[in-house]
Amino acid sequence: MPDRAIANSVLDLIGNTPCVSLTALAAGTGCRILVKLESANPGLSVKDRAANQIIADAERTGVLKPGATVIERTSGNMGTGLALACLRRGYKLVVVMSSGNSVERRQMIAALGAKIVLVPQVTGGPGEVTGADLLEVEKVTDALTKKLKAFRADQFKNVSSVRAHELGTGPELWAQAKGKIDVFVSVVGSSGTFTGVSRFLKRKKPTLRCYVVEPKNAAILSGKKRVAGRHKLQGLGYMEVPQLFDRSLVDGYLTVTDTEAVRTARQLAKLEGILCGFTSGGNVAAALRIAREAKRPLTIATVITDSGLKYLSTDLFPIPR
Repeated sequence: MPDRAIANSVLDLIGNTPCVSLTALAAGTGCRILVKLESANPGLSVKDRAANQIIADAERTGVLKPGATVIERTSGNMGTGLALACLRRGYKLVVVMSSGNSVERRQMIAALGAKIVLVPQVTGGPGEVTGADLLEVEKVTDALTKKLKAFRADQFKNVSSVRAHELGTGPELWAQAKGKIDVFVSVVGSSGTFTGVSRFLKRKKPTLRCYVVEPKNAAILSGKKRVAGRHKLQGLGYMEVPQLFDRSLVDGYLTVTDTEAVRTARQLAKLEGILCGFTSGGNVAAALRIAREAKRPLTIATVITDSGLKYLSTDLFPIPR
């Protein structure tokens, strides 16, 4: 077994995530589907990259001072990433979340020492955070930021969220695929992943096509639905177009239903051994649709955004009876 370098902290383990070809799910399509396992990051999600970049950039520019408090609104994954980054650097962290997000996310953040402020839902149900719910979370976050005089990570506006993926995820994916990528598909939450990865890939290959994946009940970015409806894909599909979203990178929009996302996430577990969440199921469902409709063999890349371990309290993986 080859020797592996010993990291100085878990922050050194962020990035350089594996890339896997979905040989079982893509069988018969004539296409190759590659998934980047961001669930392999120490906080079990793609948001570890952006969180670490935000804190590192804020320190480098002098915006974040020693002993400061960091605050952020989150559906959970960014909160976990920030908890890791702040823990290792000595900052206090306050995370503001809707009560509609999965309980495992709250448990992870609390276990890492962050303070959680839970905001009751306005319109959503369990596991279904709506735009109205998010607006309430935003009000609480804004008020607490002023009260605590805290540094707000502000993932939906902070360009470091994009930099993390333009400098890391995109180049890694390109190298792992040896430059053989025709299509990239991704959901858009804060838009860090989609914008950063797409920007890098299109710079390397201008003919590469990039598609946005949205919940069918909340296709805000494509303009198909102006008001965000209820859906299970946590962390996206709210009533706002993210400031970091670069529409010039978009070649098309795809929508997925909750049923498609759930079915695909379960297939990923049973057929590929990849345990992931609702959003990853949505990403792969969209990639499979492109593969099945393709007129020629394509290599389609997407992201497994987080681990299915964050959803065990939901109906995604029912307990066998």
